[in-house]
Amino acid sequence: MTSTIDSLPPSLAKIVQRFQRASDPKRRYEQLIWYGQRLKDFPEADKLPENKVSGCVSQVYITATSEDGKLIFQGDSDSQLTKGLVGLLVEGLNGLTPGEILQLTPDFIQETGLNVSLTPSRANGFYNIFKTMQTKALEFQLNVKD
Repeated sequence: MTSTIDSLPPSLAKIVQRFQRASDPKRRYEQLIWYGQRLKDFPEADKLPENKVSGCVSQVYITATSEDGKLIFQGDSDSQLTKGLVGLLVEGLNGLTPGEILQLTPDFIQETGLNVSLTPSRANGFYNIFKTMQTKALEFQLNVKD
């Protein structure tokens, strides 16, 4: 179990450990909502089709910018729990290089214990949000290389 955490970037490992300490599902949901509340306000002007995460029941938007080769994500959702998943991923992936993001697999969600509490549609939403962030990372990586 720790081998997965050890292979994660420090920011994501810290989040996983925080969820592991919350033993009951109610605490995990509260923590998830807390991550959603930590998100910066998402500009209405960025709620564009190219920033919309497809395959989510909720309305989810993700943007990415690059600062010194590291990605900074912003996101929003109209669902509190989904917004929490966005917040978890934004906090966990911000400041990583595109290459670091592309090396990750979404199975770290199992280490948080959230996967057993999430409905199938939310678990699918988490995967789609993660994959959208990886796609944006790939776009940045491809644009950097000539």
